[in-house]
Amino acid sequence: MFSIYTALVWLIIFAALFAIPGLLYARRKKDKLDDFLVARNSQSSSATLLTLLATTMGTWILFGPAQAATWGGIGAIIGYALGALAPRLIMIPLGSRIRTLMPEGHTLTEFVLGRYGRVMYSFVLAIMIFYLCISLTAGLTAIAKMVSLLAPVPLWLTASIVMAATLLYTLYGGLRVTIFTDRIQMLVILPFLALLIGFGWQAAGGLAPAIQGLQEKAPHLLNPLDINGLKSGLTFFIAVVLTGLFYQGTWQRIFAARDNKVIRNGFILSGLFSFPIIFIMGLFGLAFVGLDLPGDGSVALFSVLLSDVPLWFAIGLLPFGLALIMSSADSTISGLTSIMVVDLHRLLPRLRNHDLLSLSRWLIVLLSIPVLFVAAQGYSVLYLFLLADLLCCAAAFPVFFGFYNARYQSYNAAISTFAGLVAGLVVFPLPGAPITNLLESFLLASLVPVAVSLLLLLLPQGKLFDFSLLAQQVRKIEG
Repeated sequence: MFSIYTALVWLIIFAALFAIPGLLYARRKKDKLDDFLVARNSQSSSATLLTLLATTMGTWILFGPAQAATWGGIGAIIGYALGALAPRLIMIPLGSRIRTLMPEGHTLTEFVLGRYGRVMYSFVLAIMIFYLCISLTAGLTAIAKMVSLLAPVPLWLTASIVMAATLLYTLYGGLRVTIFTDRIQMLVILPFLALLIGFGWQAAGGLAPAIQGLQEKAPHLLNPLDINGLKSGLTFFIAVVLTGLFYQGTWQRIFAARDNKVIRNGFILSGLFSFPIIFIMGLFGLAFVGLDLPGDGSVALFSVLLSDVPLWFAIGLLPFGLALIMSSADSTISGLTSIMVVDLHRLLPRLRNHDLLSLSRWLIVLLSIPVLFVAAQGYSVLYLFLLADLLCCAAAFPVFFGFYNARYQSYNAAISTFAGLVAGLVVFPLPGAPITNLLESFLLASLVPVAVSLLLLLLPQGKLFDFSLLAQQVRKIEG
């Protein structure tokens, strides 16, 4: 649509326009290390709403819902949208509970270590870091592919520009700067989403042509009770909901909220706003099938959208895409930083806080190298996403049941998680194989731990867990 040099100039300009305000804000707000990690008790309901929306609105919304709709239909879209809504509602009681148990906390892993010990802690730490890295890789891959649709920019170059700009202000300013830049990015995202929907409606000629085409070519995609659609929707719902509970960026915002009322307002509203956005993005996949457009379902939205748009809108897709990826990538990087600092502080208690933060920054930079390498290949990371989802499904009940039940023992959590993981992996598709039995795999991974946990609770129990110990074990990282 335009030359590589034009695209690169616009890409660098827009990336700088998002990064520079963050750097200036960080210089003005010199936080202590504890506030660098969680911006404790500082955010209002509106700030929490905007930062949660920005975190949710990654570049995946331009690809995932529409692609799911091309083979799962309206059922997959509903499952996807509900999957984005439900974790926000579930996090309200969980967030209030963890703030009560660990008022000076930083991460979910701190709770798991104090509640269950090192076995469960190691597993949860591994899946949280794995998920954060896969999420970052997928986001960079998506923005690189989006730019390549507009101009022949190499994937590695787009990914590198975005990663460098995001690392610059996130590692310098921490969570408070991430939340500040989220507000700026939402000023781009929300209006442009409205424009995108308007141009998409115009390009598709309204609903009638797409619906007529679907009735002729794939009527099952319009049937909300179609068995394949229902299975797809339930699969997406389980995967997105349970994986979302392990996203460190969300836990940071729990501790950043001013109080429990802010958590309730911010999380409910962000969930209610995200549902229609994801649903509408999914409809582009149905339009792609109904209009019988050429190309791959993974770029269904762009196949519908880019047939006839003005140049200014095509250029506008660059800051829009950058706002989407940077608003989610900075949360992921900030989440990784908080996990690393907290765990390094535990392993190296004599290390000064300045050195602790410097070490974590260098580790993040090193970790970004393989992330960039994979993103530059343009691979689909769907299989790795699904594997991360399975791990989260197996750990979900054991981890969060222990938020409330003092009789629940460490060995019960570990055995239940292992049983769920084995049960799910038995029917989980192998790499390169068709994604069949995926719902069955997620159901087994999610429900087997529930059954095993309840059975083990029938055995004679040891000493009840004292939840007050958690507050004593977790302290602010001063300095």
